[in-house]
Amino acid sequence: MQTGTVRIGTRGSALALAQAHETRARLMAAHGLPEDAFEIVVISTSGDRIQDRPLSEAGGKGLFTKEIEEALLGGRIDLAVHSSKDMPTALPEGLELSAFLEREDVRDAFIGRVAARLLDLPERAVVGSSSLRRQALIRRARPDIDVVTFRGNVQTRLRKLEEGQVAGTLLAHAGLRRLGLTDIITELLPVERFPPAPGQGAICIETRIGDTATRKLVAAIGHAPTAAALACERAFLAALDGSCRTPIAGLATIDGDRLSFSGTIITPDGREAHDIAAEGRTADAAALGGKAGADIRARAGTRFFDGWA
Repeated sequence: MQTGTVRIGTRGSALALAQAHETRARLMAAHGLPEDAFEIVVISTSGDRIQDRPLSEAGGKGLFTKEIEEALLGGRIDLAVHSSKDMPTALPEGLELSAFLEREDVRDAFIGRVAARLLDLPERAVVGSSSLRRQALIRRARPDIDVVTFRGNVQTRLRKLEEGQVAGTLLAHAGLRRLGLTDIITELLPVERFPPAPGQGAICIETRIGDTATRKLVAAIGHAPTAAALACERAFLAALDGSCRTPIAGLATIDGDRLSFSGTIITPDGREAHDIAAEGRTADAAALGGKAGADIRARAGTRFFDGWA
């Protein structure tokens, strides 16, 4: 058993803190430990500080994890709690994803100010999103409306929406559930039309390789089906060199020892997309995702990725 205070590293947004608190609560329950056995350490990341341009121009997904991972490698924290969809597919040497909490709802939620449903927005309405995947899917569904980059944490985006800067925005249903904000949702978008980002809805825990005490501590709250699904989705993403510059969706579902996967790649303008599906054994999750990524890349051809991948 871990001795001393367990230091949990996290970003400082309300959602990140909610996820860190959930992780702490699960660890307390699993091991019968008091709250003061844990310390939540808030770490400012580049992704939080850069608000004047899209992440794709500033360095991509790693901007939300870099400083936290440096603290983990430097021994200033014992484990890090992340949103899985923010995690690059390649981790720094010496670190590993050692547990995934049971996944929440993977759907995107639309919060409309002038219409409850995305399809009911008036022509030339403005919708804001910081996600290239969501931007591309919005453009595919409604090529007549304007899509703008919409940075900031959940509360910042909701304030901008209330101020009338946009007619609507999309956020992860899972995050809104964790924040107790489901009452603001005006439409839940079906995964058939709005497939989620790989990892969406899942909290992951990162630890140092070789830190067996911490790994054993967090293993007690890991959810094996979620871990298998994420292994598939992250392998799909890795095969496509996924980053904040690439609109990619992927979702694996687990039913006992069987896994079903569906993936989509789409151009930023929403005009061209390729879909792929795969099924197989849960034990082969990573291999299934990697093959699906390689197959869809070959099917789309290099021209599909020119200029944006």
